[in-house]
Amino acid sequence: MVERCVFNVGQRIDNRYTVTKSLGEGAFGMVFKVTDESGRTYALKVLKLWEVHPEIRQQLADRFEMEYQTGRIESPYLVHSVGHGFVGGNPYILMEFCPNGDLTGAPRSTNWTLVGQQVLLGLKALHACGKVHRDLKPENVLIKEDGTAALTDFGISGDRNKRMTERNLLGRPQQIFGTYAYMPPEQVNPHRDATVLPTTDIFSFGVMMYQLLTGSLPFGTLNDENELVLYLKAGKEGKWNRSALTMSRYGSVYMPVIEGCLQPDFHKRLQSVDEVLAMLPKGEASFLPEDEDRVATPAVIRGYMLRVMQGEEYGRTYDLSALGQQTGGIVTMGRGDASVRNTIPIVEQNSCYISRKHCTFECDEASNVWFIRDGQWDRSAPNGWKHSLNGTYVNATEVSSNGYFVQAGDIISIGDTKLRVEAY
Repeated sequence: MVERCVFNVGQRIDNRYTVTKSLGEGAFGMVFKVTDESGRTYALKVLKLWEVHPEIRQQLADRFEMEYQTGRIESPYLVHSVGHGFVGGNPYILMEFCPNGDLTGAPRSTNWTLVGQQVLLGLKALHACGKVHRDLKPENVLIKEDGTAALTDFGISGDRNKRMTERNLLGRPQQIFGTYAYMPPEQVNPHRDATVLPTTDIFSFGVMMYQLLTGSLPFGTLNDENELVLYLKAGKEGKWNRSALTMSRYGSVYMPVIEGCLQPDFHKRLQSVDEVLAMLPKGEASFLPEDEDRVATPAVIRGYMLRVMQGEEYGRTYDLSALGQQTGGIVTMGRGDASVRNTIPIVEQNSCYISRKHCTFECDEASNVWFIRDGQWDRSAPNGWKHSLNGTYVNATEVSSNGYFVQAGDIISIGDTKLRVEAY
């Protein structure tokens, strides 16, 4: 049973947290500043299930749970999830409180290079765990008590349907304009149902940094539907206002990195956070911390497994090496379908972006090395090989049928599902 929940200052949520301030309300959630019984301060986000049709409530609740789990990723550049629960049948997330607001209120004297590095390190932590933020903008970068910039609002990480769902159900076009301002062309009008890749966030980062440096958006203004059409057209054609960036205080030194981020063709765009970090201007107060290996690799590798980092079977693992021993070193993966016998059938009930014969893993047993190929053998297909419809990617690299060597830490993307390669 879902109840309508409206909380005012002084009221208690779940009989545990006292509301001290309303921090804002979005399409699906309300955020409050709260204190617990010990006087500790947090931010609490409630999902407004009562405002949506019962048929999609479970889907939104699952997405909200994924947001909570994403907030558990260890990084000082992410806003952390502390706990979660239910109130009136509506789920909530308890998060660390960031007292200094978001980047929209940052002073002009802000060290944008330092902020840019911290945002990129937050993205790097997400990408290493198979997450793509997909809604990077100044409002979603909060400033912690110690001044660190941290990413928040992970509710659509990897979810291609959220924006249009929001528009169709809730009719809030101004919020849609604000979101579309940072979207790359391949996600606005995909040539095919393009897999969500880290390059999505890199484009959004370019738009955001341009806005922070110039005070305007790169592809024009966004006040109504007509301007939205023109804005998206300019983004697709790579026509952004370079003169405004050049005239800004630090614009000329940022030109190369902004150029690299705003490439309309994601194949030509900067491909990884590390590439963007390497191109950022190096100011006196900037820093580049030592890289961290987030996936521990054992000294002696006995085998490899795949862990679902994003998808309907989040957390599930597949022992690639054990499966390979059973199948002669060839492991097939595709959408779970009774008409195809995949070694690894991927569950996909909420979308349809994974091909039945999506990709193939092959092992060189002598060296214990695994390769991945897009598509699968099919004697009825031209040249005996059937490619996937949406492509197979390792990190941001599209894989062909010729094969791509995979190693521990790599993120494999097929449709909306992402799997991390782990050694044991």
